[in-house]
Amino acid sequence: MKHCRGSGTVIDPLPINDYIGPDSKDIATLVDKGLVCYNGGRLREICWLLRDILSRDDVVLGLSISGALTPAGFGVSIFAPLIEAGWIDYMVSTGANIYHDIHYALDFKFNVKYPWGKDDELREKGIVRIYDILFDNKVLFDTDKYCLDLMKKPEFRKKMGTSELHYRLAKYVDETAKKNSARPCMLTAARKYDVPIYAPAPCDGTLGLNAGALEMSGLPVQWDSVHDINEITGLAYWARQEGRKSAVLVLGGGVPKNYILQTGPQIQEILHLEDDGHDYFMQLTDARQDTGGLSGATPSEAVTWGKVNPETISRNIVCHADVTIALPIIAAYLFATVKPRKPKRLYQKREECYDALKKAFLGKKNRIIMENHDYKNLEPRISTN
Repeated sequence: MKHCRGSGTVIDPLPINDYIGPDSKDIATLVDKGLVCYNGGRLREICWLLRDILSRDDVVLGLSISGALTPAGFGVSIFAPLIEAGWIDYMVSTGANIYHDIHYALDFKFNVKYPWGKDDELREKGIVRIYDILFDNKVLFDTDKYCLDLMKKPEFRKKMGTSELHYRLAKYVDETAKKNSARPCMLTAARKYDVPIYAPAPCDGTLGLNAGALEMSGLPVQWDSVHDINEITGLAYWARQEGRKSAVLVLGGGVPKNYILQTGPQIQEILHLEDDGHDYFMQLTDARQDTGGLSGATPSEAVTWGKVNPETISRNIVCHADVTIALPIIAAYLFATVKPRKPKRLYQKREECYDALKKAFLGKKNRIIMENHDYKNLEPRISTN
């Protein structure tokens, strides 16, 4: 137990499928019979929709996560088991969730304590707080050194997108986790099952701060966010070809939500290819739509942007609930009602999907348009099927 400070309950996350499985009927009965209306009803509808689409191999599911979920152990307890079950095909995350996920591979511990006391006194004691989670600031210092040492390696000096960055980091994180007898976390499970993880704002987090130190040391990183845009759009384009369907599960909102949804406008509005947007949209959020923010924007609003298929709007669900309450219920319900499926291993297919998107874009019409810088006569290519 490393860097465990103060009193309180230690966060010791167990993979949810360790105690929930096909024989666990109570959670399924609770959802099926006990969640009826209001946001309980919407939570049940998300459970039912996920149950149905994850029972099929032709649905590609992307997951976006924001907020401080991995510090609370969700990387170990929820995300790793969902990945291992073959239910998550690609992910979009804040940089913070990726960074804090690494703590668990390093076997660092966190306490939950409420009330937590005075923040100025916690600062004097070297204790950091995320609401009711308390941990020693050495967790940050030691994780920073660990990440900085990794990013100094020659293999991180090349130009790469964030999916490749996380895949390469996860190799060493996995080795460290095994040395520490730590349970699989989000990063290590994603590498094992070839689930690409994108961070649209990689410098908005501690990995980015470490990259800043490398740049001043004469070892600048070359994170290619522009290639990331085309790469994840290639995955979304592939997901709707040859009879497949595309689904997204959005936890919270923010940049990850927009990033996973903007593939529709990229395909239609920028690349001028035919597309309808994602076929299934599910979101857990506490944000309101009337503030005009993206985090609270509804699926019907997303239809106007080409992000969501208008033909499937009745299968798009928003549940206004705390993710830390609703997500364990959803995960438990899935393990009680759905069999694992074969992973799609999209990390290994991502360049193939990128090339297919590029080939479609560089058709004769689009190539001439780009060369002449003439967009006057173009309209979004939205399917009417």
